[in-house]
Formats: sequence, structure tokens, C-alpha cells
Amino acid sequence: MRLFLALVPPPALRERLGELADLAHAHCGGRRVPDESLHLTLAFLGEVEKTRAEALADWVRGLTIAPGEWRLDAWGHFRRPGIVWVGGQRPDPALTALHHRLWEALEPRGFATRPGRFVPHITLLRQAARPDPDTLPAPALSWAYARLDLMRSVSGHRGVRYHCLASSAPAPG
Repeated sequence: MRLFLALVPPPALRERLGELADLAHAHCGGRRVPDESLHLTLAFLGEVEKTRAEALADWVRGLTIAPGEWRLDAWGHFRRPGIVWVGGQRPDPALTALHHRLWEALEPRGFATRPGRFVPHITLLRQAARPDPDTLPAPALSWAYARLDLMRSVSGHRGVRYHCLASSAPAPG
């Protein structure tokens, strides 16, 4: 099964992100990511066999992450796959530290596909043109997060859907 670790926005923020996706779609075209699929990937794990996935789910349930807040204030574009995204204008030290912490724990578990560069973002559109910053208003959202999820990606006739397999424990206090 295809797995990744992610932060999943709460419903109200997901709705606001969906509004940004609609706005970007009107200007950039492409395929819009459904609201229920919006997330921030912290670690893509790829194909994982069932027993290893179960052990990973147990590990995630035992994790706690420090609560944080991420400011989403910039549009972005990955040219090669035509991805339009929202994220931060500046690197977020807390998200970067969380990403590194996760990979430090994943590598001894046999996951060795750490990306060379971590760009925190939420994909809104695929196969889309580059957004024009003069025609799209700057996003101004804040995301308070306190847990991460182990997600499974399932492809079907209606596209890719994500299912949560496990969530980290709430931080003490």
C-alpha cells in the first residue's frame, strides 16, 4: 500500500483552501484537488507491505508532535508536474524540524527516500499553468496543527483518495 505522513487541515481551513483552489483553477486551469484530499505531506513513504504498515501505524500512534502554527501566505508552482500550491513565503523552522525528526526516526526503520529539499506546501491544482501573482490575491491563512496522520493513497476510477490509518497522540498539557 502507498503511504505518507501528513498534516491534515481542520474542516474550516480545508474549506478556505478549497476556495483558494477554486480561485486558482479559474486563473490557471488544470485539475483541482478535491477538498477532502488537501494536506501537507511531511514524509512520502511509497509502497509499504501490510505487516510493515501495521508496525508503522503503531509507531505513529505512539508519537506526539509539538503543536505549531504555519502561516500560508504565498502561491507557488512546480513547473515539471504543473503543480499550483500554497505555502509560506519563508521556510517554517517548526515544520522543517518536524520533517527532519520524522526522517531521523524513519531511516532506521528502513525508509531511505528522504527528499533532498523540503518545501512545505499544499497542492491545490495539478497540470496547471503558473499562477500570476498580479491576478491572484496573496493567501493569508494560519494553520494551527497538533497531530500528524499516517495516510494511505488509494487509486480508483474516481481518482486518488486518501485514508487515515493512524494518528499521533495529542501533546501533553
